[in-house]
Amino acid sequence: MEWMAWTWPTAAFFAVIAILLIVFSILAIRWPETPRTGVLRIETTRGDRLFITLLGSAFINLAWLGLSDASQWWGLALSLVWAAAVFRWV
Repeated sequence: MEWMAWTWPTAAFFAVIAILLIVFSILAIRWPETPRTGVLRIETTRGDRLFITLLGSAFINLAWLGLSDASQWWGLALSLVWAAAVFRWV
């Protein structure tokens, strides 16, 4: 797969996404939940909140790359704060 230019960070990214999907599938089977309404005033499940978290994290990291010269690790830290907020209040 040399033509795909796989690097360890790229492989780790996709591995983490795959692990998250597996874990959330197991959680949905083991402990089904009813949708809840948060600050956005829409009903969300765990999967919805995961999607919102991943989408928001992508935008945060892209904005960090474009607007800041600081280390990308700070963008990741901000994304983790975003994830905690989404799972807590959305």
